[in-house]
Amino acid sequence: MSPEEKAKELGVTFTKLEPGYLNLCIRSSNLLITSGHTSTATGVLGNGLSVDDGYAAAKDCAEKILNSVHNVHGTINGLRVIKLLGCVYSAPEFTDQHLVINGASDLLHEIYGKDGDGYHARSALGFAALPTGAAVEVEAIFEIIS
Repeated sequence: MSPEEKAKELGVTFTKLEPGYLNLCIRSSNLLITSGHTSTATGVLGNGLSVDDGYAAAKDCAEKILNSVHNVHGTINGLRVIKLLGCVYSAPEFTDQHLVINGASDLLHEIYGKDGDGYHARSALGFAALPTGAAVEVEAIFEIIS
């Protein structure tokens, strides 16, 4: 099963995006580099939102990233996930950012394979605030391999 077929099986949808103020995904040589994609969920992890809430929010970010990549590249096939940066709107005592961002990593592992093209480098950081009060923001870098 191709990554695109697997994504669709998992409920990821691909819709046409209209250009906005910033480029959501740009190609440079054989790389696709995304802007940060914010979750629909808002709020603070560790102060009203649980790790499970954050995990779902990070997964939502990854789904949005895949849609942006699809809009630029025409498919999500033929890619290798290189790097994720996960930003978590965190209460001062919250230290489980890595568990939150697993929501994005796990989706990409399911689609591209944890031992294959989905095996990526990652940072998961806590922030005092994110744009629009989003619970999570994720950006990604993909390599075009075919």
